[in-house]
Amino acid sequence: MTLPSFPTRTTPDRRHEVGRAAAEPIHEPLHHLILLDDNDHTYAYVIEMLATVFGYETEKAYTLACIVDSEGRVIVETASHDQVTRHQAQVHGHGADPRIAHCKGSMSAVVERAP
Repeated sequence: MTLPSFPTRTTPDRRHEVGRAAAEPIHEPLHHLILLDDNDHTYAYVIEMLATVFGYETEKAYTLACIVDSEGRVIVETASHDQVTRHQAQVHGHGADPRIAHCKGSMSAVVERAP
């Protein structure tokens, strides 16, 4: 008995992939929320604010406070644009540091697109 010969394929068969591109998820670009340093907020304030807004443990919040103090800025979150802008509003709405008499308001944070 002779076996029939079948053509061999060297490239994938794409006939059944109609609509595949539409079914693939579209990934939203990520954004950084960057906390900016100033001299009107104490470490205690920064640690409390990061715990309240992001749920960070004391050790992580302290590390971020040290970085913002020494480098002038620190990425506190990388997420969707919606999420980082929500958290930015919470940072900006956290209020003044009661430990510093001349403190006029919350810390500043900016949103930048992640590379």
